[in-house]
Amino acid sequence: MKTLSKYERIVWNLLEYPCEQEWIEFKTSWFEPNGLGEYISALANAAAYREQDYGYLVWGIEDDTHAIIGTEFDPNQNVKREPLKHYLERQLAPDTAFDFHEITMAGQRVVVLQVAAAKNVPTAFANVRYFRIGSSKVVLTRYPERESELFLLLRHGRPTLSNTEASRQELSFEKLLVYYAGKGVTLNKRTFKKNLGLLLPNGKYNLLAQLLSDESNVSIRFAMFTGKDKASTMYSVRELGHTCLLYSLDKVLEMGELLNVPQADESLRIVERKEVPLFNADAYREAVINAFVHNRWVELNAPMFCAFSDRLEILSHGALPPRQTMQGFFDGISVPVNHELSNIFLQLHISERTGRGIPKIVSAYDRGIFDFGEDSITVILPFDSLKTKQNAQVDTQVDTQVDTQVAAPNQQESQNTQVDTEKARDEGVPDASERILSFCQVPRSLLEIAEHLGYRQRKSVRLRLLPLVKRGRLAMTLPEKPNSRFQKYVAVR
Repeated sequence: MKTLSKYERIVWNLLEYPCEQEWIEFKTSWFEPNGLGEYISALANAAAYREQDYGYLVWGIEDDTHAIIGTEFDPNQNVKREPLKHYLERQLAPDTAFDFHEITMAGQRVVVLQVAAAKNVPTAFANVRYFRIGSSKVVLTRYPERESELFLLLRHGRPTLSNTEASRQELSFEKLLVYYAGKGVTLNKRTFKKNLGLLLPNGKYNLLAQLLSDESNVSIRFAMFTGKDKASTMYSVRELGHTCLLYSLDKVLEMGELLNVPQADESLRIVERKEVPLFNADAYREAVINAFVHNRWVELNAPMFCAFSDRLEILSHGALPPRQTMQGFFDGISVPVNHELSNIFLQLHISERTGRGIPKIVSAYDRGIFDFGEDSITVILPFDSLKTKQNAQVDTQVDTQVDTQVAAPNQQESQNTQVDTEKARDEGVPDASERILSFCQVPRSLLEIAEHLGYRQRKSVRLRLLPLVKRGRLAMTLPEKPNSRFQKYVAVR
């Protein structure tokens, strides 16, 4: 297997993001000298704002689909008889490190522009400071609040639970002491505030102290809806906050236990019936703990918990932590957002910091249950109804039989034998294969195919697709990244 170069690995990691981040831009063959200088300014400032070491502009990749199509952009060209890089450097202030790198991906030429994050003050091009809001490049001075925030960040660093003053200073911690005692740990009443990092250098309480106090003044709600969206009737909402954060965590976990009512599965019953939970309890626990540990608490916005008729949604505020890649996230590489809070959870054995949480969630479901917003991460746990579960079992049995039938015939066998074998494969699932091939005359995602077939379990759909891909009747649009969120399938004509 080919070893990927540094910039190939970087681009593959960038492609894992479901949409453009403020510090990432994809182009095909676009080029305009001054526009490129503005992008360097915008990416440098956005990377600093998002606490990234670099911003990236990548040519040769479609913005919407993330398909690798190649580019004709030449970073070595001249602008008015001046090398492009010199032309750009001359108009950037302060000096900003950036460089172009040409690589080959999926057989296509790709150009990567790596821009160092701004330091000390925002980066300007031709005396104008630019920024990225969403996927748009804007003049920073038109957004004075964002400009002020960026200046503060560059001068003093990002606000955290430890360095931000609590909104209330009259705090008590009786519940915290009791909670620790219940875990077998006795806190020294004289020194625990310092030892747990609850104080600022000036002796005042920080935000971490407020969250762990008896009255945190932070609302944490668990809402339940009758339908599949928030437009349906909200029949219950539980207030689980305004107390020590550790107690709120326990209350949210208890809500999951109350909701996860076992269902009686009497299919194939011989002696005793089997009970099936509504959702995976371990995945729920890991998702809730992650939401508490990695939430951006500095704005006092708590995670959100919603139950719908077909799923649970667990939303935490904030994007992936700085220097965390999408691949690293799914591989279980732990990069804490709130270090002191993470240490407390570790001390109390609430979390392990072994990196097993996300892999455990993915193994129970798949990567598709994670929704990465511009400034939030949502875990969506589908309800596992008996009807769905039984259908999935039947699908798996059928597809296992089909997959056995589709095993590649011996190369010595005649062409007629191969034709007969392929016919037998299609007869194994009389409708699904042809429906997939007919539907995939244009590239389709796994979710689109699942909806077209009427399946709720994407694992069943994957089992349908595998034989078609093996036989060359269906192709992946991103063959080098078979598990990519942007993977699509198209029928081979």
